[in-house]
Amino acid sequence: MTWSTALAGLAVGLLLAVVTAPVGVSGAVFLLPVQLSVLGVPSPAVTPTNLLFNVVAGPGALLRHHRTGLLHDRLTLRLVVGTLPGVVIGAVVRVFAVPGVTVFRLLVAALLVPLGLWLIGRTLRPARPARAAEPSPRAVTGLALVVGVVGGIYGIGGGSILGPLLVGRGMPLARVAPAALASTFAASLTGAAAFALLSLTGSGDIAPDWYLGLACGLGGLIGGYLGAHLQPRLPETPLRLLLGALATALGALYAVQSLR
Repeated sequence: MTWSTALAGLAVGLLLAVVTAPVGVSGAVFLLPVQLSVLGVPSPAVTPTNLLFNVVAGPGALLRHHRTGLLHDRLTLRLVVGTLPGVVIGAVVRVFAVPGVTVFRLLVAALLVPLGLWLIGRTLRPARPARAAEPSPRAVTGLALVVGVVGGIYGIGGGSILGPLLVGRGMPLARVAPAALASTFAASLTGAAAFALLSLTGSGDIAPDWYLGLACGLGGLIGGYLGAHLQPRLPETPLRLLLGALATALGALYAVQSLR
């Protein structure tokens, strides 16, 4: 990896983290298409490289949330407990069942486009009994397990999916964002280790691109702290709309790329 590639990764990681951290989304969601189309990271190595980005970038936003006391919530524990086994399962599926780029992009598009549109619709026309719509603790843990599998396949940790789902079910964004980021960090650390172990037993580009992942993550570490610092100053409704728009735009991007 050249110095120009490393600097580009650092700059992209910083910019994405500043934009996405306030809404509880890892910048790895949008870093993945940059890695595939611009930086040339092969598949499936792009998945653990994104997870490595989360590992390095996560502490920036988490430190800010820890200082405000927002991480001391049972929701954080439930999401972490659910996502950890899920991301290991997802890593195995990614390596042995979905190694190709085209199917990978189609699956992302099929998930994120309806998810983003649903969140935007729920924000613009919220359900009347919003409080009663909150999922039970057991449902939250089960959802985290399923999302952990998905996150292990795509390399996004899972918080990017859990965030809009929980917010769309009526949970306040200020509570969901730190819990989603914490689960993303824990799942990404576990997932990156799983891919590293799988690379020892298989052939092909399975292990993460360590240097690029660290460079992007360093930018994300700085940007994540700055983005989390901005969250209390932003109203919740625009943040929900931004989260939905980002998910929809990313899904549409994958769909276009897969049809080329």
